[in-house]
Amino acid sequence: MSRTSPMSRMGAGAREVFARIEAEWRPRPVETTEFLTAAPAQALAAVFDQPPVVSGVGDPLPPLWHWLYLLDRPAQAELGEDGHPHDGLFLPPLPERRRMFGGGRSTFHAPLRVGDLVTRRSEIVSVRVREGGSGLLLLVTVRHTYSVQGEIRTVEEQDIVYKQPGGAAAGPPTGPPKPAPQADTAWTFTLRPDPSLLFRFSALTYNAHRIHYDRDYARDVEGYPDLVVHGPLLALSLLELPRRNAPERTVTAFSFRAKAPLFAPHAFEVRGMPDGGTVALEAGLPGAVPGITGTVSLA
Repeated sequence: MSRTSPMSRMGAGAREVFARIEAEWRPRPVETTEFLTAAPAQALAAVFDQPPVVSGVGDPLPPLWHWLYLLDRPAQAELGEDGHPHDGLFLPPLPERRRMFGGGRSTFHAPLRVGDLVTRRSEIVSVRVREGGSGLLLLVTVRHTYSVQGEIRTVEEQDIVYKQPGGAAAGPPTGPPKPAPQADTAWTFTLRPDPSLLFRFSALTYNAHRIHYDRDYARDVEGYPDLVVHGPLLALSLLELPRRNAPERTVTAFSFRAKAPLFAPHAFEVRGMPDGGTVALEAGLPGAVPGITGTVSLA
């Protein structure tokens, strides 16, 4: 019996849509400007059960905490059933798309500080079609450049994965157990993503995606076993390790890749193995393969 690939099952019409987006969809760059205030960063520190990281004008934000600022704030009427906007300049014209946070890379030239007037320039740098286990995937890489009075402070690229409905949703990470890190060299902490923590992070990032707070929707519509932990929350959790364990050192670069979703309310471990100027990072369920991995470079 011959086996039909996911691409073939989707039909020629779907393939043509994906191919046209890959070849033609290139929205124009956009710029957004905003003053950075202390309150969002103070709120995220509370989500992590940490003391405030900033108190007033001039205090530097930890790396990637700019994700709390310059947020898109669509009108309620612009949202789809899943909580994401129907349309947007950087949202591909893919019918019934579903969005996943795939990974990213950042370079930190100088810190962003409370009181800065920050300009973010956003642009699409690549659009690629790939075939996954559940069908066609559209991989979109967006570059954000953050500057203050013309000085570039941070450059980051985000890899966003889009797919059409269908196929089984990803379950918990599986695979051979991970060996426990050596206690005398590893950086670790545990985070329990209960519904209240996920809701607070959604509010801080103005993220209305229902998979993070509506358990019935996550289970019955998108096929997940429970509420899904935000990809950005996992990435920020990785960066908590150098912030807590090597506060005297400066993070100069960070890269990460999402491997598999993690779900409420199961506590996950965040682990780091320092090796000179770099730290290998991961987060996942105890004894399981990680849901996210990363590498940070320290000055």
